Amino acid sequence: MENPETPLEQVRANIAKACKVARRKPDDVTLVAVSKTHPADAIEPLLRQGQRAFGENRVQEAQGKWPALRETNPAVQLHLIGQLQSNKADEAVALFDVIHSLDRPSLVKALARAMDKADKRVPCFVQVNIGSEEQKGGCPIGELPQLLKQAGEADIPVAGLMCIPPLEIEPAPFFALLDNLARDHGLDGRSMGMSGDYETAIMLGATHVRVGTALFGTRPT
Repeated sequence: MENPETPLEQVRANIAKACKVARRKPDDVTLVAVSKTHPADAIEPLLRQGQRAFGENRVQEAQGKWPALRETNPAVQLHLIGQLQSNKADEAVALFDVIHSLDRPSLVKALARAMDKADKRVPCFVQVNIGSEEQKGGCPIGELPQLLKQAGEADIPVAGLMCIPPLEIEPAPFFALLDNLARDHGLDGRSMGMSGDYETAIMLGATHVRVGTALFGTRPT
C-alpha cells in the first residue's frame, strides 16, 4: 500500500506506520469508522473496501440506517460511541455489538437489566473524564474503581477504557494516563484517538481508534 488511493487506504497505511514505530501489530488496532450523520450511500464504499467496524453516536440514527445495511453486510460490528441515556439501554443492547460510553452507576443498572432481558452480554468500555471537564461525559478518575466494581458485579463485560481528551491541548499525556489506568485495572482495551490524533494514540497503546473526518470528510450539518 505504497500509494494509497482512498481515504480508508490512507488511514490504514497510517495505522500500520504508527504500529511499526510502536513495535505493535496492525491487527491489534481496531479502526472504528465513525459514520454518525453520514447516510448509507457514504458508508457503502467503505463496506466494499472491507471496513467492518463502524461507530454511531445516537441510537435512533443507527436504528434508521443500519438494519438494512447489515442485511447485505452481516459481518459488520456496530459500536456506540456517543453518550447513552439510560432509557435507551434496551435499544442499544439490541442494536450494538460494543458500547464505548458506560460512565455512571445508573447506566450500569440500566444496561445490566437490558442485557439480562435480551440474554445478551455486550462488551462495554468505561468512558473516563480524562481531563476532568465539567461539560463532558465520563466517569471521574477517582470514581473509576467503584464503577468497574459495579460493572463486574452486574456481569457487564468490560472491554477497557475510553476517553476523549480536552480540545486544543496536546492529547499525548491524556492518552498515556488512560493507558496507565487501564493497566492498573488489568484491562486490555483502550478506545482513544480520533482523526487528528489517532497515530499518537496508537503510539500510547490504543486498541480502538475512532476515525470519522479522515474517512468521510466534513460531516453534513
